[in-house]
Amino acid sequence: MQLTNRKKVVVKKEMSLVEQLYLPAIANGMTITFRHLFKKPATVRYPEVKREISGTYRGQHVLKRDENGAERCTACGLCAVACPAEAITMDAAERRKGDEHLYREEKYAAVYEINMLRCIFCGLCEEACPKEAIFLTDRIVPVSGNRKDMVYGKDKLVEDVNHPIDLSERQTPEVVEFKKDKTKYHNQTWKDRGNLLNENKHH
Repeated sequence: MQLTNRKKVVVKKEMSLVEQLYLPAIANGMTITFRHLFKKPATVRYPEVKREISGTYRGQHVLKRDENGAERCTACGLCAVACPAEAITMDAAERRKGDEHLYREEKYAAVYEINMLRCIFCGLCEEACPKEAIFLTDRIVPVSGNRKDMVYGKDKLVEDVNHPIDLSERQTPEVVEFKKDKTKYHNQTWKDRGNLLNENKHH
């Protein structure tokens, strides 16, 4: 039964002498090739040339430090719970006396790993973090032929003390202003809380 009128009868005719030499086909192909030589290429020579990426691009994660250089992450686990791909794992530990300059609060992540092969870069970990410790940056995750290399630990995630990563372009002025409000529990460090307690005692 015929469903449409698009049926086309294919005729197998004998090729002429010129067609048997393939000269018209070769000339046609060369014409198309030369025409593309003078067009702007659709691709770039990565990594020598890099495309400009969007300001909202979400790339490799970073674990931020506070203004004193201490790690912000307190291993609360909210990022791991929020992760739909279950790419984040961590082990919590308690801060020892004398390590106040290393870790912001009494609990910290002794082990923090993100499986980049599972991560879908949705940014939910960033939104779930109450300590503003984890952010997605504009850095592209390098490829690797080894699966173990794609499990990023703290050695690759925690930012360098001497070279902090600027994320100000990703933060709106409203968020920056909100962070300055130390009356919000979310923005307080242990030092801020101690100062507030002392002030309340005197009042």
